[in-house]
Amino acid sequence: MDGTALALLELGAVLFVLGLLGRLAGRAGMSPIPLYLLGGLAFGQGGFVELSGANDFGHLAAEIGVVLLLLLLGLEYTAPELVTGLRRSWPAGLVDLVANATPGAVVALLLGWGATGAITMAGVTYISSSGIVAKVLADLGRLGNRETPVVLSILVFEDLAMALYLPILTTVLAGLSVLSGLRALGTALACVTVVLLLALRYGRQVSALLASDDREVFLLELLGAALLVAGVASALHVSAAVGAFLLGIAISGATARQAVKLLEPLRDLFAAIFFVAFGLNTDPAAIPPVLGWAVALAVVSTVTKVATGWWAAGRQGIRAPGRARAGAALVARGEFSIVIAGLAIGIGTAATELAALASAYVLLMAIIGPVAARLAEPAYALLHRGPPAAAVGR
Repeated sequence: MDGTALALLELGAVLFVLGLLGRLAGRAGMSPIPLYLLGGLAFGQGGFVELSGANDFGHLAAEIGVVLLLLLLGLEYTAPELVTGLRRSWPAGLVDLVANATPGAVVALLLGWGATGAITMAGVTYISSSGIVAKVLADLGRLGNRETPVVLSILVFEDLAMALYLPILTTVLAGLSVLSGLRALGTALACVTVVLLLALRYGRQVSALLASDDREVFLLELLGAALLVAGVASALHVSAAVGAFLLGIAISGATARQAVKLLEPLRDLFAAIFFVAFGLNTDPAAIPPVLGWAVALAVVSTVTKVATGWWAAGRQGIRAPGRARAGAALVARGEFSIVIAGLAIGIGTAATELAALASAYVLLMAIIGPVAARLAEPAYALLHRGPPAAAVGR
């Protein structure tokens, strides 16, 4: 069988299985991310059947998946919302950063992965999954709750922190000097500042430049702009993901809403391929040796996220049941943790073990997060021997 036929067969099989896994996850009321990762592990190196024909497409599609994930995330925010959220949430954001980045860094050091591994794992355990959190809040009807703005403001802080963290991580993984790292951080700060200023003052003009009533034209312009910006950002060692996120922030109004509707199916498709591609590059045999560490990290970082949300909601005068809901909502990790771990694949001797630990950890947290969010209030009521309180207004 020639290479093209083999690639088409493998790609078709992967996409079809992804659809079945997504349907299964939907019926179970859970995020499909763990199933996508498991699918990649099953058909990658060391899996049941190793796919080779679709590798080239999978690599490029995974990169596009990251760009679309971050572009859509940026489209959810406007520049004024980001600025307001940052002012409101920076104390809670700093507590969140210290409490949840520390466990990952400590485990990496204990495993002997050095400073590079510590910086990478700190990001993996730090950031919550905006996609999973938003879906769970919507599914549980909590978007109007008093604690929800607290949760969203912490997510905004995390997303902005990633805009500064990813360039530093990229520089460290590339083995560049401290001076190069500082230069990358300065470039990232300048890019974030410039984009926010442009979005605040010229958001309408940027949106008008891309807007079109023709869906085909609009899609081509939008996707082309996202890939161009991501490529330029990558060339500047700022990270393609950050470039896409900043472009999303700069687009606002009706153009942003139209872009979300148009890009969501593409985002879901390429993001699914991204998670599978990460699994394909992770050796399942490397997971058992680090599974104990993954479980320990899951337990510790669940406690630290719940404590962060509890404290942040308490600062806003929210009563105990709402504080429990806020903490549990932040538990899930997902797409960003895998993006961070994916950057480390193939770099350094600990890359295989790090990818395995990140996979096991995200598998656990993507399942624990939604479950914790659903059980937080009943568990709190049970501990205090009272009936569950009304969901809204406390």
